[in-house]
Amino acid sequence: MKVTVKLPRVAETVDEVVVIEWEVAVGAAVAAGDPLVKVETDKAVVEVPSPVAGVVREHLVKEDDEVRTGQPIAVIQAG
Repeated sequence: MKVTVKLPRVAETVDEVVVIEWEVAVGAAVAAGDPLVKVETDKAVVEVPSPVAGVVREHLVKEDDEVRTGQPIAVIQAG
């Protein structure tokens, strides 16, 4: 089953972050809870964990992109 990962709220007062670095490449396996991507708020760099285990099929945003809370960021083939 394909799962579209959406950016969770990473800070209480911030809804926009900048993608710093993908921790898992397209085609690579990831476990639930493993760091998926690093994003930067106005005050800190935060690791966003994968919500499911599976294989990363697509990055929907690029490094240096500005992303809003709830925006789709990746597709994972769960299982």
